[in-house]
Amino acid sequence: MEAPAAAFLPTRGEERSRAWAAAASVPDPEVPCVTVADLGILRSVEMDGDVAVAKVTPTYSGCPATLAIELAVETALREAGFEARVERVISPAWTTDWITAEGREKLRAYGIAPPVEGSNSIRALFGETVVSCPRCDSEETERVSEFGSTPCKAHYRCTACREPFDYFKCI
Repeated sequence: MEAPAAAFLPTRGEERSRAWAAAASVPDPEVPCVTVADLGILRSVEMDGDVAVAKVTPTYSGCPATLAIELAVETALREAGFEARVERVISPAWTTDWITAEGREKLRAYGIAPPVEGSNSIRALFGETVVSCPRCDSEETERVSEFGSTPCKAHYRCTACREPFDYFKCI
């Protein structure tokens, strides 16, 4: 006797997990070594009937990549076979503390110094942060410019190995 066809249908939890995996795999368009999940900006993916609803928080209100990220998440969900909707969540505001440990390591391996943890530190607010070189790990570094290749990064130079690098600012 054959099992009923319903036995082969995915459960809601399986659908949600598959939808999360599709959305979470989207790379950040400005820093492609990390995904939206690594950055912590993909807040959740839930099923609303047959629609996968992804909630995304921009890194900051003026981030030029916000619309591109939302479109890429929606496209990834549709390519995985879901009807999709992306909702922007602005509260609570994103902080670099939401970047995962894996995301921080990916940034370092890519040559970008990850933000120091503890974004609510007064030292972070006034730029007194000690930034380690992502190449040689020396703390003998100096800020060259408040802005790097994108507004969310500052440009630094290591005085030990003499390599320039970007630092992902602490927000």
